[in-house]
Amino acid sequence: MKGFKAFLLRGNLIELAVAFILGTAFATVVSTFTAILTDLLGLIAGQPDFSGTAVAGINVGAFINAVLNFFIVAAALYFVVVLPYNKIKARTSKPVEQEEAQFTTSEQLLVEIRDLLRGR
Repeated sequence: MKGFKAFLLRGNLIELAVAFILGTAFATVVSTFTAILTDLLGLIAGQPDFSGTAVAGINVGAFINAVLNFFIVAAALYFVVVLPYNKIKARTSKPVEQEEAQFTTSEQLLVEIRDLLRGR
């Protein structure tokens, strides 16, 4: 019982549950936004739903709708989540200092010997 309690109260599980719930809620927001943009495109193009579109007798409308929705969702995620996150991260992160070249132990030892010989 103690192991189960420790498993449930472990931070990763709670964070994962919160992320899943927020992701589900965000998916609804993005789906609604996609529907709005599709309707706006429909007003411009005159056809909001491409499911009836056929090319040479082959119904490609569902594919067109899926591709259109994919690009709208990708753009919404990029501009609403990724871009602001990268800007905040760049503002809050410390500047990366140039690291010295990483030497193996033998190379590091040779560098130290060289520096000691120069110091004489």
